Amino acid sequence: MTWQSPVRLLLLFGVLALAVGYLLMQRRRSAYAVRFTNLRLLDRVAPVRPSWRRHLPAGLFLAMLALLVVGFARPSAEVRVPRERATVVVAVDVSTSMLATDVEPDRLSAAKEAASQFVDGLPDEFNVGLVAFAGSAAVVVPPGTDREALHDGIGRLAEGMTGVQGTAIGEAISASLGAVKGLDDKAAKQPPPARIIVLSDGANTAGMDPMEATAAAVAAKVPVHTISFGTPGGFVDRGGRPIQVPVDGQTLKAVAEETGGGFHEADSNEELRGVYEDIGSSVGYRKERQDISARFIGLGLVFAMGAAAGSMRWFSRLP
Repeated sequence: MTWQSPVRLLLLFGVLALAVGYLLMQRRRSAYAVRFTNLRLLDRVAPVRPSWRRHLPAGLFLAMLALLVVGFARPSAEVRVPRERATVVVAVDVSTSMLATDVEPDRLSAAKEAASQFVDGLPDEFNVGLVAFAGSAAVVVPPGTDREALHDGIGRLAEGMTGVQGTAIGEAISASLGAVKGLDDKAAKQPPPARIIVLSDGANTAGMDPMEATAAAVAAKVPVHTISFGTPGGFVDRGGRPIQVPVDGQTLKAVAEETGGGFHEADSNEELRGVYEDIGSSVGYRKERQDISARFIGLGLVFAMGAAAGSMRWFSRLP
């Protein structure tokens, strides 16, 4: 936190002086009462006086003054602000290996659930799109703010829906970049701030070379965050015969490092949700320094009302 008018903080010495003066007055009043009062008589005829309550309005009043001085000094801090036209494209692997049950109930079902929760956690103004890929890639839902359409698209994700076997990570990145470029009429000349998230469990086995698609993402200044999902012991059942489908994240790691995105590994539902939360806290935002004096002024006014309410409640007067 910084101050636009730090010299105004010197007024806090005035608040401190008032606090010291109040304490001295209370001490002087107590000494006077002990010197000139018949304590036995006072104990019999005087009503019970509040102890800490009689100091509370004064304390709140001094706190209010301090907060107002801080607000007067115009503090500012960096605040996360959603970027205009921020666009996120989530690409989900729907190859056969995603039916492995090493993650309950299976990798694909867990991925769909986590993706749905991730979408719900993004600001409503974010444009979010969905890409499905196996041996090829297809845009299931173009980027937009229609969350109902997006949830419907996530629900329709199914193994083999692209019609081509394999894992085409390069095609997924390329299709996602195409979705970003087609966001609106301005996207060609004024690309929106975008992020791509690719979730897969294996290495690239089909389609475009992932490094070629990665180079296109670098040129477009679109970071690609990748998630390697699954365990080394995963397998799928094909006609009663188990086929090993161990997770392989080397390609995904290389893509993330090259584009400036983040590489994550998850081998459970909980870890996958945590990864999405981590990604969601960073995509589509910019840091902007803003004046936050209203926070201190508002809290000071709350304290002022508390001081007034306490004084009226216990002493039938304003402080």
